[in-house]
Amino acid sequence: MTRCRLCGSTALESVVDLGATPPCESFLAAEQLDAPEPTYPLHLRVCTDCWLAQLPPLITPEETFSEYAYFSSYSSSWVEHARVFVADAAARLGLGADSFVVEVASNDGYLLRHVVDRGVRCLGVEPSVNVGAAAREAGVPTLTAFLSPETGAAVRAEHGPADLVVANNVYAHIPDVIGFTKGLRALVADDGWVSIEVQHLLTLIEENQYDTIYHEHFQYYTVASAIRALASGGLALVDVELLPTHGGSLRLWARPEEAAGEPSRRVADVLAREKAAGLQELSGYTEFSARVAKVRRDLLRFLVDAAEEGKTVVGYGAPGKGNTLLNHCGIRPDLLPYTVDRNPYKHGRYTPGTRIPILPPDRIAADRPDYVLVLPWNLRAELAEQLAYVHEWGGRLVFPIPELSIVEVER
Repeated sequence: MTRCRLCGSTALESVVDLGATPPCESFLAAEQLDAPEPTYPLHLRVCTDCWLAQLPPLITPEETFSEYAYFSSYSSSWVEHARVFVADAAARLGLGADSFVVEVASNDGYLLRHVVDRGVRCLGVEPSVNVGAAAREAGVPTLTAFLSPETGAAVRAEHGPADLVVANNVYAHIPDVIGFTKGLRALVADDGWVSIEVQHLLTLIEENQYDTIYHEHFQYYTVASAIRALASGGLALVDVELLPTHGGSLRLWARPEEAAGEPSRRVADVLAREKAAGLQELSGYTEFSARVAKVRRDLLRFLVDAAEEGKTVVGYGAPGKGNTLLNHCGIRPDLLPYTVDRNPYKHGRYTPGTRIPILPPDRIAADRPDYVLVLPWNLRAELAEQLAYVHEWGGRLVFPIPELSIVEVER
C-alpha cells in the first residue's frame, strides 16, 4: 500500500502486522484440503493525514461476496437489534406506507423483513447471490448488485429516492469508499437520511479486538475519519450513537450536505473522546501491537496447558473474526479438534488456513468437553445463555478477547 484510499496521502504508518492469512470467509470443503490455499498479508496501517485506518485492497469484494457464508439471521440478538432499529427509525423519521427504505448489503433480509411487516415499501441491494436468494424467499425484495454511483442512480430512477438508506456493517467492506459513498448519495432523497453502522476503531484499539481485522474489512473508522469519508460523496454527519454491537460500533446518521444542518452534541462528544485516546496522533496506536501479542501468548498458553493436562477444548462458532484469531495464533486441530456453528452452510467444511472441522452444535453435548472456546466473543451474553447446558458436566466457557477469560456458566 502506498497511498491512502480516502485522501491519497502517502503518510501511512503501521498499526499491527498479523502476518499472512487466507480470506476469513473462504471455508474449505473436504475435497479442497489437499489443494493450495492462497494467503494475503494482513497489515493494518493508519493514514496520519486523515486518520483512516486501512488494509491494502489485496482481494476484491467480488471474490468475497458473490457467494457468502455469513447469514445474519442465525444470530437471534442481531435480528432483535434490527427489529428495534426499524421501530425506532420509523418513529424518528415518520416512516409510513408512502415511504421507501433501501438497505445496502441487506444479507438475508434480517432487517428489511421488519420493514415489510410494517407495510413500508423497501428494497435490499445485496451482492451475494446465495443470501440474496434467501431474502427473496423470505418475502424481501432484493436486487443482486454491488452499490456504485451507477447502481444507486439506476435504483433511484426505477423506484424513486429513498427516505432512508441503511448500510449496516458494510462501510468497512468496500475498497472504493468514495464511489460507495457517492452511491449512497445517489440512493437517498435530497431531504432523506442515511444510517450507517460500523465498528468503532476506538473500541477496537482499547479492547484488543484485533480479530475483527480481516481482508474483507478494508478500513476502520473513527467519527473523525467517517466525517471525511461521508463528505467525499456529498453527505454530512448530523448525529452519532455508540452501540455495543460487535464489541463497540458507531451508528452514523447522515444527510445530504444541503439538508444536514448543525451536527448534534453527541458528535462533538465522541470526537473529543477519540482525541483524548490519541487517535488523531500516532501515540494512540503504538501500544496496540504489543497488546495483540499478549492475547496470542495467553490463548496459546491456555490451550497448550489444557492439552498437557488431558483436558478437552472445542470451539463454538465459526465467524470470520475467529479465523483471524486462529490463524494469527497458529491454532490447529491438535489444540482445537473442532468448532461448531448454527449455520448449516458451514457444516462439513473447514476453517481457512487452520483446517479445523466445523460441526453442528449438538456435538458439544455429545462430547461434553472441559472447555468451550467462544470465537464470536461479541455475542457473549447471547452465547452464554445458549451454552448454559455445559454446566451439567462442569464445563466452562473461554473468551479470548479483550483478554483471556475462563468462566463457569449457570443455568
